[in-house]
Amino acid sequence: LALWDIKGKRAGMPVYSLLGGRTRDGALAYTHCSGRDFAEVEDSARAAMARGFKAIRVQVLVPGMSGTYGVSNQPAERYSSFDMEALPLVERFEPSPYLRVIPKLVEHLRVALGDEIELLHDVHERLTPIQAARLAKELEPYHLFFLEDPIRPENKESFRLIRQHTTTPIAMGELFHTRWDGLPLITEHLIDFIRCDLGHIGGITEARKIAAIAESFYVQTAWHGPGDIAPMTHAANVHVDLSIANFGIQEMVFFPEVAQEVMPGAPTFADGYLNVTDAPGLGTDVNEALAAKYPYKRAYLPVVRRVDGSVGDW
Repeated sequence: LALWDIKGKRAGMPVYSLLGGRTRDGALAYTHCSGRDFAEVEDSARAAMARGFKAIRVQVLVPGMSGTYGVSNQPAERYSSFDMEALPLVERFEPSPYLRVIPKLVEHLRVALGDEIELLHDVHERLTPIQAARLAKELEPYHLFFLEDPIRPENKESFRLIRQHTTTPIAMGELFHTRWDGLPLITEHLIDFIRCDLGHIGGITEARKIAAIAESFYVQTAWHGPGDIAPMTHAANVHVDLSIANFGIQEMVFFPEVAQEVMPGAPTFADGYLNVTDAPGLGTDVNEALAAKYPYKRAYLPVVRRVDGSVGDW
């Protein structure tokens, strides 16, 4: 990312111009709408729609569980900082109640919100292939934009089982580290969206190569863009989004004011779309003096355990 940023600044051009120029006016974006029950998720969704979003990722707390990916019954503590000797929070997860509640959530939202809003859901690799196939099949009537990370990515053969059972679009890739990790999924038409993290797979150059491979197999991009990656990586996502033909959708968050002061230049959002300015490079910067006032604090993501105490997949 840094080399493209430097080259753009030296050339006086935005990175998307170095990549060949714009192919679109903006990048369709989605945000996260979560809640402890259906009403909270619906309220969050309506707030996002009022803000201009045309697509949302929806997650809900599974009844009886202390936490489900994307939502917790202890939200203030979930990402708290801990001492070096402390252990992370434990969240319980069971597939059966999860598989019962998610189709009901999506049905509720589709009825409440209508057909115009795109709905997405992230499984976070917590199901077996046949469980994932069941979920995807049950979600078909509600026309999900995509179902994200239904299973762990190591065994590519397992995606064939899911594909045989459902037409729900599948997204995968945030755990990939090279263009070869997802190659069989792309070339065998086992996924519909590739969701690599630019910081994990080698930056802008590698992302362009992955996008080019995917384009030949009708797979669209949906780069990883959560709140725990920096504004400059979000900017890099959008520069690539604007310059490729097979862009699909872009995950995004709104950064707190202090983060924008330390790292100015995050993409802007308006009417459902992300954009970047014509500033040279990525259009971002780092205020090192201000950053020094916020020393690193150690923190943990939760550990997932089944009800019987065995370790589950995060």
